Amino acid sequence: MEQGLHLDADRLAANFVELSDDLAYARTFYPGSDVEKYLNRLVASYLTDINVGRASHTKKWWTFWVTDFPLLLFEKRKTLWFALVFFLLSVLVGVFSAAREDSFVRLILGDGYVNMTLENIAAGTPMKVYDGQDALDMFLRITFNNIKVAFIAFAWGLLFSAGTLKVLFQNGIMVGAFQYFFYQKGLLLHSALSIWAHGTFEMTAIVIAGGAGLVLGNSFLFPGTFPRLQSFRIGALQGIKILVGLLPFFILAGWIESFITRYADARPVVGLIAMVVSVVGVIGYFVVYPGYLARNRNLKTEDAGTPVLSNFE
Repeated sequence: MEQGLHLDADRLAANFVELSDDLAYARTFYPGSDVEKYLNRLVASYLTDINVGRASHTKKWWTFWVTDFPLLLFEKRKTLWFALVFFLLSVLVGVFSAAREDSFVRLILGDGYVNMTLENIAAGTPMKVYDGQDALDMFLRITFNNIKVAFIAFAWGLLFSAGTLKVLFQNGIMVGAFQYFFYQKGLLLHSALSIWAHGTFEMTAIVIAGGAGLVLGNSFLFPGTFPRLQSFRIGALQGIKILVGLLPFFILAGWIESFITRYADARPVVGLIAMVVSVVGVIGYFVVYPGYLARNRNLKTEDAGTPVLSNFE
């Protein structure tokens, strides 16, 4: 309950009702006790959050990405970290499989793509695939495809989270096999500077979308104290909010891939700069900022002090 601030409306209301009942009981049977004072302070923090929620209707639309989305990521951080670890393990499986079986890369990436890339490597332009299309058309196609993959990763959470894990596993295997292929050709660094210029945002968003799918599936599998259908409804709304929050990052990843990655062969330093900026942006927004925001919000609530009991009479 102490860490349950800034939740969705249904869970916030349920917690507030339960705490209010406990406070009424404590005031009846343990008046003036430390328990009563503790519950009074905790109820006050929830009341403050509820009042802030009422005022949120007048907020600007961008406050969703400034406040609501990062706080939701912080609340679901354990599930998101699980999705990331599972994805990284899948990448390692892809690397190991490609190292042990020569045909594995062709099985995963397809003969057409592998043959085309080998031709590009022989011509001295291994990343030519990113420079062979009109930038705008490429941007629209890639962005739409990434959003589609994210939606599939989320929607397959309906299969009791197993479907989402399958999507994360497939994408991890592909990334691992892809990178090992370039490692075999002595182009690991060159490919990394090219691919992860846009792939940092792209893969991060797909992993988080997978985490949203796990939130959806787990809400039905592990409802906690809520009725199963109510828990599922809460999980679905939270997952959808996470997906909506990822949209700008899919657009940004598509823009980088279409308009910047195409210069990877001619100007590797451009890819390096884009990759560094992407890594800093991902760590800053998805890791550091949510924790900072949550701690800052809790500190503000604690600084508000303990209200007098008459506020709840």
